[in-house]
Amino acid sequence: MLWTTACPDWWRRLSARESIIPEPLFPAEADEGLEVFRSLKIVDAPGSPTMETACAPWVLAFAGAIFGSYNSETGQRLISEYFLCIPKKNSKSTIAAAIMLTALIRNWRLEAEFIILAPTKEIADNSFKPAAAMIKHDEELSALMHVQPHMRLITHRETGATLKVVAADSDVVGGKKAVGVLIDEAWLFGKNVKAPDMIREATGGLLSRPEGFIIWLTTQSNEPPAGIFKSKLSYARGVRDGRIDDPRFLPVIYEFPPEMIKSGEARLPQNFHLVNPNMGYSVDRATLERLFMQAEIDGEAEIRGFLAKFLNIEIGLALMSDSWVGADFWEPQAMAGLTLDSLLEQCEVVEVGVDGGGLDDLLGLAVMGRVRESRTWLHWAHAYAHPSVLERRKSEAPRLMDLAAAGDLTLVKKIGDDVEHLASIVARINQAGLLDKVGLDPAGIGAVLDALADVGIEEDQIIGISQGWKLTGAIKTTERKLAEGALLHCGQALMAWACGNAKGVPSANAFLITKQASGTAKIDPLMATFNAVSLLSLNPEAKGGMDDYLNNGFFGLVG
Repeated sequence: MLWTTACPDWWRRLSARESIIPEPLFPAEADEGLEVFRSLKIVDAPGSPTMETACAPWVLAFAGAIFGSYNSETGQRLISEYFLCIPKKNSKSTIAAAIMLTALIRNWRLEAEFIILAPTKEIADNSFKPAAAMIKHDEELSALMHVQPHMRLITHRETGATLKVVAADSDVVGGKKAVGVLIDEAWLFGKNVKAPDMIREATGGLLSRPEGFIIWLTTQSNEPPAGIFKSKLSYARGVRDGRIDDPRFLPVIYEFPPEMIKSGEARLPQNFHLVNPNMGYSVDRATLERLFMQAEIDGEAEIRGFLAKFLNIEIGLALMSDSWVGADFWEPQAMAGLTLDSLLEQCEVVEVGVDGGGLDDLLGLAVMGRVRESRTWLHWAHAYAHPSVLERRKSEAPRLMDLAAAGDLTLVKKIGDDVEHLASIVARINQAGLLDKVGLDPAGIGAVLDALADVGIEEDQIIGISQGWKLTGAIKTTERKLAEGALLHCGQALMAWACGNAKGVPSANAFLITKQASGTAKIDPLMATFNAVSLLSLNPEAKGGMDDYLNNGFFGLVG
């Protein structure tokens, strides 16, 4: 039997209000599952309607695809993993409760375990309470099921099978042999460095249960996606678009295409319904438009939060109300295809900025060059971290691992490897005849100075850049260059993250960006950038050209 879960024309379908969910592989099995699913009651809705009368057609289609992927003749489920990414208020928790309760009712395996894994206790309650209420207000189900609210546990009296809703904890999920696992709000698991291990423990039993399944339900993250959520979202898009061939994985993602996000059409209220399939059901258009209007009044940070949660738009750069103003202009200045090599190829002079390097810190490197003739500024950055940072800064660990996978950050094996690698890049720039100066915090670690000296960087090429309020000029220069389009960068996730982390402290005549204000969030690559800007704004003399670079044979060695 051949089938596909790819949907490469997903946007045409959404814009035409057609389904992006495939038909069930086994219609008869889907119908039997939906017969139970449709009859479940949404108790907290006016009149306690059934799922059939209260839900939009896509809900029944999604549930049908899950129930209808099971081959009752062989006992095997042909689609074993499902991914639903949908905006807030589209009945996600109710869907979770109804699907898993239906699975428990129709299950044939004795003593089977079903799990809803939630990132927090509150979210766990959001799924358990609707399921418990569906049972309480149905005489037949009340006789069939035993509900233990204090344990968030529902037991089938005849089969002994259970549905347990648990808040994420490796000790709780360890050793489970689940038949079905629903992972709620996957975006929050992306922030937890232990999440892959938890989910591996929860889903390990599926290997010996051919009828087993995993369902991922999530809204979009209000920060740039990270960790297991980022990898799962990327995989789901790959399957949907046909780039990854995996017919056992079904992705259902309600989102705008990149071109509509870039053009601003995604922000038009008349298009909100395209990614909110429950519009007119659990989603009220007037309320949604009012929330958007309030976000516009409150500023870009609130707008981004609205776009992520209510329109499913992925955020590339997170902003807070006290964010650095230049962060608003950072993303649009990405230059496609720009690398360190192409930067050095185009520029006549290069400045290097360095910052950080403590044991619980990042070591940030920024390379900035001035293009011949146009005099546009180009930017590339890198960062280094010792694995101990992953333990000391657990909240940032998933992001750091993502950046390492992307090539923007190097996790060194031992202290000292970071400064050696950094110095080697500076040496290449210097040997190409392009380096003017290296700017760093005067309080920086001596290991950087020693490493630079070891690769032939002269003492007069290293400049201490005053920090604090004295960095205000560089910060303002960076803001203006970005706003006027005269500073282009590589579009690295590392810098989007650092810019989004930057918080400021207003003073009498300046807006200071400090590590203290930013807390545990890392901004070292951005501070290194300001150090490089301090030097480049002095209008250094051109140091080299294309011939110098190519003759030294360094093209292609860094990127």
